[in-house]
Amino acid sequence: MSSTPIDARAAALRDRLRGGLAAAALTPMTRAGEVDLDVAEAYFRRLAGSGADVLAVLAHTGRGPFLAAETRAGVITRARRAGVPVIVGVGGAQDGGHGGGHGGGQGGQNGGQGGGTARAVADARMAAELGADGVLVFPEPGDRVALHEAVWSAAGLPMIAFDLYTDPCPPAALRRILDLPGVAGLKTALLSDAMGCQRTIALTREAGRLAITGEDRMFAASLLWGAQAALVGVAAASVGTTAAVLRAYEGGDLRGFEKAAARLDRLAAATFTAPAEGPMEGYVQRMAWLAAEEGLIPEEHAHDPYGPALPDGERARVLAAAR
Repeated sequence: MSSTPIDARAAALRDRLRGGLAAAALTPMTRAGEVDLDVAEAYFRRLAGSGADVLAVLAHTGRGPFLAAETRAGVITRARRAGVPVIVGVGGAQDGGHGGGHGGGQGGQNGGQGGGTARAVADARMAAELGADGVLVFPEPGDRVALHEAVWSAAGLPMIAFDLYTDPCPPAALRRILDLPGVAGLKTALLSDAMGCQRTIALTREAGRLAITGEDRMFAASLLWGAQAALVGVAAASVGTTAAVLRAYEGGDLRGFEKAAARLDRLAAATFTAPAEGPMEGYVQRMAWLAAEEGLIPEEHAHDPYGPALPDGERARVLAAAR
């Protein structure tokens, strides 16, 4: 257990999220990047109605680092109307640095650690003012412990930290972050580092915090390794497919778990591709296509203006895999 007692607010969020599925939601956009908040609200309600226990908005899947403060405020307000807890991504780069659906960002135009911390603090204050239940703290270069301390001091919202494949957090720093009273849990998103994922889950559980999987490509395995909840980009569209794996595991249905995991693995393999197979950053557009196919968002709002151009035939390939 952690040597520093967890704050009661963080403990409450930890317990509320245990066993739950958080959808790393898209922010529905037109090709020009316009956001219609009525469309966004309808989408958030559909995610919750499809089995998402929590909405994680303005994370990398939702392109939060690129959005203006007014738009961010509207997204948070509309997400709260869906009737489930809302976690808000805070901080992050504005330079398109990819995060594989897991918050993303390496500092970018925020000017390094100081600017990144200032952005995270401002975002967290807004989230608190608008009634969010917690924040997902994007990794930033520099002192990661100080980043979390600054966010907690400024907003007092329970924090979800995470270990991201683009810049894995050293174990010593992870331990210090997990010792902070405002940290409710930690999300691992290491993509292909099985040993690192196992280590992060173990450290999180030892600290008495919630071990959250963000491993779209190691989802079932991460549950077997001890993850206690999920926050994944693949649930931006295929909530039922993702939830089926989690529910079968929790219910001890091993045959159902095997079948559901195989379906999810096929979908994740088509949408979260390795760089050699296509740009990982393209997963946001792929999930938007799937969301439109599933009737979650209108076709004209199924665009990612911040992602890379994808090859001809990519959409047909992704939708075929989903079917």
